[in-house]
Amino acid sequence: MDKNERDDGIEPVDLPVDGTLDLHTFHPRDLKELLPDYLGACREKGILQVRIIHGKGSGTLRKTVYSILGRLSYVSSITVAGEDGGGWGATIVTLKIRDA
Repeated sequence: MDKNERDDGIEPVDLPVDGTLDLHTFHPRDLKELLPDYLGACREKGILQVRIIHGKGSGTLRKTVYSILGRLSYVSSITVAGEDGGGWGATIVTLKIRDA
């Protein structure tokens, strides 16, 4: 199997690392790897504030996101986005500066 091919035969998608991650197009099972990978890429680019869009829905996806973020040592803070940033349908994550 090619290293860029997943077990389910779907090839990974390159995401723009711009500080906004919209989870609507991802399967919840992918979050455990997706969130740390994306946040790590943001830190490498010096982006220390990231908006994660998880939607309002029932809150299950938000809870999963918060659970994963809570285990990442380089996450400094987690807050609900302001009304202009998606309100409780999005989360603002502040990351710690990478060690040199």
